[in-house]
Amino acid sequence: MRGLEGVQVDAWGYPDREVLPSSMFRISSVCGGVVLGAYPADAPSEGSSAAPALPFGLAFGFPALRDGQLWHHSHLLAVHPDWRGSGLAVALKYAQRERVLAQGITRMTWTFDPLIARNARLNLGKLGARAISYHPDWYALGDDPATAFPADRLMIEWDLSQPRAAHPPPAPDGEVVLAALPEGEEPDAPRLGLDSPQVLAEVPRKAELMNEPLRLGWRLALREVLGEYLGRGYVVTDLAADGEQVYYVLTRE
Repeated sequence: MRGLEGVQVDAWGYPDREVLPSSMFRISSVCGGVVLGAYPADAPSEGSSAAPALPFGLAFGFPALRDGQLWHHSHLLAVHPDWRGSGLAVALKYAQRERVLAQGITRMTWTFDPLIARNARLNLGKLGARAISYHPDWYALGDDPATAFPADRLMIEWDLSQPRAAHPPPAPDGEVVLAALPEGEEPDAPRLGLDSPQVLAEVPRKAELMNEPLRLGWRLALREVLGEYLGRGYVVTDLAADGEQVYYVLTRE
């Protein structure tokens, strides 16, 4: 369990105060939560005299209950940077799904940063989940909320009983409600009044490499667009790609 603390630091550079402690993993593991660690295939077996291997990935979630509805909320999915793109994140999610289904639960939720396109590709294109709601300032990061970069999140919903197969990113199809300026990296003015069955909102392919003012501009533009359309009954169903440009696909239900 202590090794899973280190996975969080490796994945996100968390300070001690942000790390979920081993004691929480321990109590959750015997109270209905799911705690998974990823280890090398040649890790020493239990009882071996060799030094124990350290985990390089984790998934953690717990049963959630509201208004009589029971589901599983996945709080953490962390992968060491050296293992990103290896398929480990997908393997962890399906291992988590298997254990949650064994509890008789068929729905899983989690949140992710809508600015991180690689996570959107994992959640929407590889797992076949969908984003159902937008949450500004879901977390309070930093001691001063006035100066901290806003930690907005999209809420993902995954139907565990009917998983969709992974598929390549589709070509963009729909009216564009958010895109970069024709000659620049900044977002253009959002289009909030459209009523098409399907619309597209561009997201930077690698926002994590942008300077903070540019990232903040995209954060606020996506907040405005996704908050508006999800609030009007759309859901984010996929991540489309056209060369280096990627778009959230919002479908009206």
